[in-house]
Amino acid sequence: MAFDLSRFTFERVLNDDPAAHSVTLLGILRSPDDSDGQGSTAIVRMEKTALPSFSDGLISAVKIIDSTDIYTWMFGWLGYSSDRPDVKINVVCPATDVHIRKVHLKFFYSRQQVHIVRETPALYERVVRPYIDTFPASRTKWIDEIISGRSEAEKVVFRSPETDVHGFLILPDMKWDLTTVTSLYLVALMLLPDIKCLRDLSRAHLPLLRSIRREAARAVKARWGLDSTELRLFVHYQPSYYHFHVHIVNANHTGLMGMTVGQAHLLDDIISLLELDLESGPSIFQRVTLSYGLGEQHGFFAAMKTAQSQLLDESYA
Repeated sequence: MAFDLSRFTFERVLNDDPAAHSVTLLGILRSPDDSDGQGSTAIVRMEKTALPSFSDGLISAVKIIDSTDIYTWMFGWLGYSSDRPDVKINVVCPATDVHIRKVHLKFFYSRQQVHIVRETPALYERVVRPYIDTFPASRTKWIDEIISGRSEAEKVVFRSPETDVHGFLILPDMKWDLTTVTSLYLVALMLLPDIKCLRDLSRAHLPLLRSIRREAARAVKARWGLDSTELRLFVHYQPSYYHFHVHIVNANHTGLMGMTVGQAHLLDDIISLLELDLESGPSIFQRVTLSYGLGEQHGFFAAMKTAQSQLLDESYA
């Protein structure tokens, strides 16, 4: 769907992130088809694209701020280039209250406080699993569109054979500009929805996880020339959506909030833990207590926060 952002009416700033060089705005977006002229609520996120490799004519103008001895400060403006955009823009329209409150440590829409919580297996069963089980299917409709081939089919760089029981596909993540290799960001999506999150993984999924690691390295090497040692593969917990996926990022792309301790688990470490796990019975990820960052606007934050005081009391008992 194409949007005419000249018809966007600004209401307020949802988030301003200097570290990510991004700003997220809330407003009303009107289209020529709006018969009542009311438009739809929209979230517009703009992020500065990575600087290009230097070339003659890259800087079109400068303004000196100050100088002393051999040091000079100045502002600069890059020359216009049709193949080098200044910002990457993501639009959510129509946006609901859920989108506005969206919790994703890498991709905040609204600024919020984050708390580190401990999730025991019992808390997972009592608080988290019911939340996952009632997660609206509409929130992952875009995944169904990709898997079915109705959307972004031309971007897929790998897809498992249809005979593969635990098939997956790999394609660029929406956060990547598709051009700057230093900020390369892909995602591997399961073709079937039976694995929701890290807690569902067991030794039976080792072939799947090893295959994702292998095929990601092959695809990236063939298309972008990066070695496997230049890739960082990780899984989020809690994820922003409950359809198992693996993030595939250039190892030199630093500063991503989604790679912080308390959210990202390296795929290599997940594989190693499962290789050391018991042959039968509940898997290590069903037995372990997991600590992670949880935003105050998350759907189960209140229940999880309330449970933390009890866990603290038990730890000192």
